[in-house]
Amino acid sequence: MASTVSFSPTNVQMLQGRSGRGHSAFGSCFAVPRAGPRLRSTAVRVSSEQEAAAAVRAPSGRTIEECEADAVAGKFPAPPPLDMTKRPRRNRKSPALRAAFQETSISPANFVLPLFIHEGEDDAPIGAMPGCYRLGWRHGLLDEVYKARDVGVNSFVLFPKVPDALKTPTGDEAYNDNGLVPRTIRLLKDKFPDIVIYTDVALDPYSSDGHDGIVREDGVIMNDETVYQLCKQAVSQARAGADVVSPSDMMDGRVGALRAALDAEGFHDVSIMSYTAKYASSFYGPFREALDSNPRFGDKKTYQMNPANYREALIETAADEAEGADILLVKPGLPYLDIIRLLRDNSALPIAAYQVSGEYSMIKAGGALGMIDEQKVMMESLMCLRRAGADVILTYFARQAAGVLCGMGSK
Repeated sequence: MASTVSFSPTNVQMLQGRSGRGHSAFGSCFAVPRAGPRLRSTAVRVSSEQEAAAAVRAPSGRTIEECEADAVAGKFPAPPPLDMTKRPRRNRKSPALRAAFQETSISPANFVLPLFIHEGEDDAPIGAMPGCYRLGWRHGLLDEVYKARDVGVNSFVLFPKVPDALKTPTGDEAYNDNGLVPRTIRLLKDKFPDIVIYTDVALDPYSSDGHDGIVREDGVIMNDETVYQLCKQAVSQARAGADVVSPSDMMDGRVGALRAALDAEGFHDVSIMSYTAKYASSFYGPFREALDSNPRFGDKKTYQMNPANYREALIETAADEAEGADILLVKPGLPYLDIIRLLRDNSALPIAAYQVSGEYSMIKAGGALGMIDEQKVMMESLMCLRRAGADVILTYFARQAAGVLCGMGSK
């Protein structure tokens, strides 16, 4: 049955498009006759729909039906090669090439495993941090260190859950030579003499106020009085066998004071890893649950850095370097990759990054809900911290990630 296609000046003008070059507004695939100066409404009869389709051809001379059939079959005309001398994809075309040109590497030697310890015998799970525990300092702790060493992790940082009865406004328990941390250091060094033990130097686990420093009656955190306490704490930890003391308090001048106090006691070889750029972050929540160390009042914004600040990190870097820091740390990690890179570009000292509890818990939660591949995101996040410039990474994923790197899965 013949079909009739009606053409009017308006329709032809729409098909030609505004360019007036005789091509449809729907693309340049269809050739449409150029409109004449006296074009009138006409009727064109064709014998069949096939003939109508054949009357409209692509620039290649093929019918629209032939083009559509090829498109459905996934066959598309090969475009002419682009005139490019550089094609970065050449170096990505095989696993061997990708491995050869990988710019950043990561190994278990880059990890420091944080360990929560308490006075009890049994390990207590931390609800906000799946897979993490408050370890009994005699048994659970030794088992965790043994498993970590089995996959190549040999560096550990200790965080104590101190009984409330031992907490005071001045945090004197922090420098008790028979306290939880010194006892734990001695035990670990006796069992594993070659491991590297980092300690936390701050008063918040020992303070009845939950702050990193001594609180004055009007709520002000006192700087110099706090530094005096921190010096005694660092010396006590060094005396027990700590390899690296890590002031996380963010008091002014504490690195220089700690260096002088350590040297005065003969601990010239004990390193200082300064929390150089520690931000007043919301990512610390699960950690504070783990240690039960939330501030009794207020917040920590008068001593920890404003998350909005970038240049201020350079002030802290210059001060810590001048005072004798051996390692500079940025905390948190992933949300502050720019700060890690800033320190890396402005200091020759080793840079550490702390992948904090909130980062850990988010990845764990996303994996448990099936929203992400936990293992792949874990490894990518750690690689990102290395790429930004971190030499060492404090991460709760240390043992799990090291297991992956060793080809043992997420042990």
